[in-house]
Amino acid sequence: MSQQVAATEEVLGYIREVSLRDDPLLAEMRRETAELPAGQAMQVMAEEGQLLALLIRLTGARSVLELGTFTGYSTLCMARALPTAGELVTCDISDRWPGIGAGYWKRAAVADLIDLRIGDALDILADLAEERGPDCFDFVFIDADKVNYLRYYERSLALVRPGGLIVVDNTLFFGRVVDPAAQDADTAGVRELNAALHADDRVEISLLAMADGITLARKRP
Repeated sequence: MSQQVAATEEVLGYIREVSLRDDPLLAEMRRETAELPAGQAMQVMAEEGQLLALLIRLTGARSVLELGTFTGYSTLCMARALPTAGELVTCDISDRWPGIGAGYWKRAAVADLIDLRIGDALDILADLAEERGPDCFDFVFIDADKVNYLRYYERSLALVRPGGLIVVDNTLFFGRVVDPAAQDADTAGVRELNAALHADDRVEISLLAMADGITLARKRP
């Protein structure tokens, strides 16, 4: 049976050479984010941003929910993939880092599509459920604190429409999920979600060995 190719620096370089379609605005935003404390570790890879945009176009998503904005790089990638009448609701616990992204969103002419909400993600999810009711989003991207991953997933599943897609980042969590010595709350939160997803017949799933692990969960009609 064929096995996974090792993602060496040479292989990653080749992937970027033949697959990544970058542009100056995205590259500039990545450079600025990388200069922040833990910025390089926290922002999504360029390849992942490109994948998110592709998935939005493939699913025909018009309404997107993002949990965990940070500087808004993934927000920008997804917003640019939306149709002109689309909407992206993104939330973060603080307005400090999303403030960096706001200028890039404006330069990309997508700021009008983005609804930034600041506060606890669980509270925002509850607000959205009350405001809009169930099945109101086509696409959800979860990239927030790992301790609450399962709760974010459950509330997101209620908000995404049947046939809609939930994408969860960091589901391999730097490889810590397979390290028995890693018993911290974040790693435990990721393991808890992964186990729950595997047993959840409400969704079809695939965990991609890309970036830090990306899980796709399609809500069954």
